[in-house]
Order: sequence, then C-alpha cells, then structure tokens
Amino acid sequence: MKKVYVSSQLRGNVQSNISKAQWYARFVAERGNLPIAPHIYFTQFLRDHIPEERDLAMDMNRELLEWCDELWVFGEVISEGMKQEIEWANDKPIRYFTEEMKEVRKA
Repeated sequence: MKKVYVSSQLRGNVQSNISKAQWYARFVAERGNLPIAPHIYFTQFLRDHIPEERDLAMDMNRELLEWCDELWVFGEVISEGMKQEIEWANDKPIRYFTEEMKEVRKA
C-alpha cells in the first residue's frame, strides 16, 4: 500500500477546506492507498493563525511527507503551504487533481 501525502488549501475558509481534505483523503483511500492528510489532524490541536504553531505544523508536515511515497495536490489554488510541500517532495511522484478529484497532470 502506497503512502500518499494529501496537499490542499487550508487557509481561507478553514472549515470548508478541512471538509474538502476529508473527501480527498477518502478518494486516496478508495484507490488502495494510505492517505496522509495532516491538515485534517493537526488542526485539532494546533492553530494555523499563530505563527509558532503554524511553523511547528509545517515541520511535522515535512517529516510526514518524507515518509510518503507520493504527493497528490488537490485544487486549483496552490497556497504558500502547498508550494512548500511541493518543493519538499524532491524526487517523489506528484499528481495534480481538481477540487472535483479529476486528475489534470502528473509530474
């Protein structure tokens, strides 16, 4: 089973974006993969609007991404955090999807 890091927007309408991330994680799981979607989990105990807590979350995101086999990016908007995750992916396969979960390209 591949470990797939789920990258999608958090900032903005946080509750809506977390709900979308839950659907993206389900989409990954339904394809036989283990979804790693830290913004669903970390928002339960860290506050993204507090810089020190955001930095801690991003450090933990990087650790989890290193453990993953692939990065799947969801949505048309690529936030600053998502850009960082894409950069951290190094040589991992990256797949891009719309908000409707239609694949648009592989990197």
